[in-house]
Amino acid sequence: MIFCSYLSVIKWLQNNLIPCPFKKLTGIDCPGCGFQRSLIFLLQGNLKQSVYMYPAAIPIIITVIIALTAKIAPATKQSPLFFRYAYTFTGVLITASYLFKIINRY
Repeated sequence: MIFCSYLSVIKWLQNNLIPCPFKKLTGIDCPGCGFQRSLIFLLQGNLKQSVYMYPAAIPIIITVIIALTAKIAPATKQSPLFFRYAYTFTGVLITASYLFKIINRY
């Protein structure tokens, strides 16, 4: 029963992707284009296709989980330097994958 519900959620996500307003206006992919499809591949267990579709998806998810955990449970004292490195790494990966996509496509 849970497996069928899981499959129907994935099917619903595939059929209801949110269109990118930046791409609609300019015709050019934005730095976030591909994240939704990458997340769907990740939910399906297809790690290789997920990384190929949007390499920064997994670091974004990990960074968000870390940030939310620190916000919800402030008792865990993590250094601000750790967060700075996590945000910087994620930002650099988003920028690098975007530039790679733009250079190879156009």
